[in-house]
Amino acid sequence: MVANIYPVNLNNRQVLAFFTDKDTAIINYTLESLSISSFKALYMPRQGHTDNVQILLKWQDTRSVSISDAVITNLKGILIGVKTADCLPILLSSKDGALVAAVHAGWRGTAKAILKKTLDIMINRFSLSADDILVAMGPSIRGCCYEVGPEVVEKIIEVTGQGEHIKNTNTGFYVDLCKANTRIALGAGVPAENIWVSEYCTYCNPERFHSYRYSKTTKRQGAFIGIKLDSEENNE
Repeated sequence: MVANIYPVNLNNRQVLAFFTDKDTAIINYTLESLSISSFKALYMPRQGHTDNVQILLKWQDTRSVSISDAVITNLKGILIGVKTADCLPILLSSKDGALVAAVHAGWRGTAKAILKKTLDIMINRFSLSADDILVAMGPSIRGCCYEVGPEVVEKIIEVTGQGEHIKNTNTGFYVDLCKANTRIALGAGVPAENIWVSEYCTYCNPERFHSYRYSKTTKRQGAFIGIKLDSEENNE
């Protein structure tokens, strides 16, 4: 069994954040299946490659699941997450651990600047400075393997501009979603030292991760983050 991946910049006394692999990649996640007992609930949106960002401010907000590809919450005791199988999972937290977010960014979400929209909400609605936001980017298909058409490149460049996240080779265009979204985060003012990036390409590592491009699988791994309950609250 391979352990989950815990980004070093996010995990602390206030926050739990991790990316799963095949060993915990199941269709219906539960707190029990994730071996998480310190949270009261798990919330995952209905993903649709949108730029919709859901904000959970009250426990009542968790009772309905909307179509969205990012979730933000300041609630303690709820684990939020997204599912991926080549698309880029992104987890975010304020430095004080009082606000967290999970983002699903495929090429469509990247081209719609869903990470920028999530950061803007964290900054403008919750009065955070970009310097106070920590970002972790999990396993995804990388530029070595993600061949796309020129129309995809055009849409991404409209948001990111030209850069090393796009390569034009003799065999075609290749996009690195991780580098593209790192560029978006930096452009929003997040310092480079606040950004953690997984070393894994899902396509290059099909033995560990589900990759739609590699096997057309319908299975997914997950990315999860939550604000821990205080010890007293956990005993209630």
